[in-house]
Amino acid sequence: MKSLIVDDDLTSRMILEEILAGLGPVHTTTDGAEALRAVGHALDEGSPYDLICMDLLMPAMNGLEAIQLIRLQEDYRGCPRAARIAVITSSEDAVNIDAAFRHLADAYLIKPIEGQAFLNIVGCLCKIA
Repeated sequence: MKSLIVDDDLTSRMILEEILAGLGPVHTTTDGAEALRAVGHALDEGSPYDLICMDLLMPAMNGLEAIQLIRLQEDYRGCPRAARIAVITSSEDAVNIDAAFRHLADAYLIKPIEGQAFLNIVGCLCKIA
């Protein structure tokens, strides 16, 4: 399983990377703009991400905008919803939760993340054993 972690917080990236490392390659970016470039490159190579872990509050491009643009990239390249997107954020705001799902996120988790519970969710999203 190929994963992308998008978070401006180094500690959050490191924790998620450690949790996901046993499942396959894990790439990280620090904002939505970097994530958009990484996703585009992966799609162009014919090797899309299986899972994208997206923070919401980041510089340059926030997570909601990035999700929307990632879904447009997938559609444009003929592979709609190639990646499962899990929003992982500290925001418990109902407006953000609703917006994430309207932008076609697949899960919404509140930080801090507990490793095994997160892996269970990833297993359901990505159909892994």
